[in-house]
Parts: sequence; structure tokens; C-alpha cells
Amino acid sequence: MSTRIIISPTKYVQGPGELGNLAAYYKVLGQKKALLVVSPSNLRNNKEKITGSFEKEGIAYEAVKFNGECSKAEIERLGGLVGDADVVIGVGGGKVIDTVKAVAYHAKLPVIIAPTIASTDAPCSALTVVYKDNGEFEEFLILPANPNCVVVDTAVVAAAPARLLVAGMGDALATYFEARTAHAARRLSMAGGLTSLSALALAKLCYDTLLSDGLKAKLTVETGNISAAVENIIEANTYLSGIGFESGGLAAAHAVHNGLTLLHETHDCYHGEKVAFGTITQLVMENTCLEELSTVINFCKSVGLPTTFAQLGIKDPASEKLMTVARAACAPGETIHNTPFPVKPEDVYSAMVVADKLG
Repeated sequence: MSTRIIISPTKYVQGPGELGNLAAYYKVLGQKKALLVVSPSNLRNNKEKITGSFEKEGIAYEAVKFNGECSKAEIERLGGLVGDADVVIGVGGGKVIDTVKAVAYHAKLPVIIAPTIASTDAPCSALTVVYKDNGEFEEFLILPANPNCVVVDTAVVAAAPARLLVAGMGDALATYFEARTAHAARRLSMAGGLTSLSALALAKLCYDTLLSDGLKAKLTVETGNISAAVENIIEANTYLSGIGFESGGLAAAHAVHNGLTLLHETHDCYHGEKVAFGTITQLVMENTCLEELSTVINFCKSVGLPTTFAQLGIKDPASEKLMTVARAACAPGETIHNTPFPVKPEDVYSAMVVADKLG
């Protein structure tokens, strides 16, 4: 196959105050009623911003609380609440977003995504990562289309804890290296085709933006402010990484993340924090040059991403534990097999141990 495919949301909007414009974006897609699925923290802290525009314009809506895990049970529960709604809107973090995309898919309705943190590249993708109720990775749900609209309120995102923005940088960090690997191996991306030059360029821009603005953005949000660097990193975490991973391709970094979810010690780490360690593991496994490895590790250290087992919460990295991760990373169908050479669990185990030592 030589077909190249790139996919993306129909509309991407980013700027301060945009959460207060949700009704305007809803009116493009619906006429009857909006179902708003909102994380508990946003129902407490941002409810007026989220619902105010609907009330001002007299648009019917129902706001319901997300229960915390993107699981089959939660997708089914929320699906039962759709009723006469004609657009589903998700407001919150990555698991809210992934759940809402699945709910809209099953209900055959348009979806608007309004991330209130920039901790993953989930908002723009045609993908839901489904977890078991205990937090372990279960499966990918590939969706037929990307969200109809993604609305990012940078004032709200910048007000979230800096660790969440940094976790998003960890997720975004993998984008270029996984796309580069999939491109070299001529593997299909999650868009269903080979990596296009456009997707590869967006993935590289994502990486370059992290190196140039990542630390500045972290320091800025820690002071409670917004800057050009913050806007750039939010775009890198959300849009560039979203398009880059989906149309560029995944490889070992996310497979290692999926394996790490099997260790209860890592459950206090965010998705992007585990992906960052997976990225270093991938680069070790690919025997990339020490200069590039040093750049990636030093970036992680500068912004506070984990580079060792201990920083992931794994105080006792026994070989049996690590082999559990390695075997899961190499499971049939895992993205690690997009690597242009055969990969065995022993290879992943060895690369993780070296990544920890380098970190």
C-alpha cells in the first residue's frame, strides 16, 4: 500500500475565554439540546463558564457528571443519558474526552470537545483509549471520524496545575519519534494510511516547540500567567501531537506506557509521564545516538518528567515486574510492532533497564 492519509478535527479553536462560547459552536451542529458531560472539578469550578452561554441564548442543555474512568461501563451509562440531545459535548481531561467521543459515536451524534487541561493529545483524535474499571489499559476504540469541533480555553488550561501541562509535554514528546519510526518502517498510521510528509512535519514541529518553549511554559503557568510560550505548548500538546500521532503513527513509546499500566505503583503517574519514559525506552531500543538521547533526557529533567523507575513509583524494579511490562508491550497488535525490526519482550526489558540507568 502506498496511500498516505492525514485526518484532523473539522474545526480547532484556541484562545482565552473560549469556554464561554460553547453555545455558539453548538449552534453550528445542533438545534434541540446539548448533552454536556463534565468532570466533577469543572462542575465545581467552571460551571458558569460552561453553561452560561447556553442559558444566555436560551439553548436547552443537560449537564451530567463524569464518573472518573473511560471504561465500557461508563460509556454505556452516559449513552443511556443522551435522550433527545443532538450534540454531545465533553468538558474536562483526557478520560472525559475519550469517553464522550465513544458516547457520541455509539449515539451517531456530532461531538464537541472542550479540554480544560493540556495533559494528553486526546482532544483531536478519532480514538478512544478504553480502560478497565481498575485503571488498566483494555483496548483502543478506533472511531470513524475526528471530533467536529475542539475548543481550547487557554485561560482555563493555564490555571490548571503545571504538572498536567508537563504531562502533556510527555505525551507530545513521543509524537515525532514514533512517527519517524512508523514512517521508516512504512507502517500504517491510525488514520489508515502511510505517514504523509505533512503529518511528519507537524510531528517534528511538535518536538521542536517542546524544546524551545516547554520550560518557559512550565515556569509561566507556575506563576499563574499566560504567555506566547504557554499558547505554543498548549497547541503542541493538543493539536500538533494529536495530528502527529494519529496520522504519523505510534510505535514503542505508547506500547511501553500500556505495559506500565499493569503495575499498580505507576497508577499515580499521568499518561504522559509514562509515555515520556516509554519514549526514552524506544530510543534506547532503536540505538539512537547518544546526543539525541541526552537532549530528550535533559528536556525531561528540565520540566520534571520521569526518567527513572523510582520517579515512576517503581521502588523495586524486580525483573519479574519489568518482564510483565515488556510482555504486555509486545502483545499481538501492539504499536511496538511498527518498529522496522522484530521486537521481543527481552529487548524491551533490556531497553527499560538502560533507560533507567541513563535517566
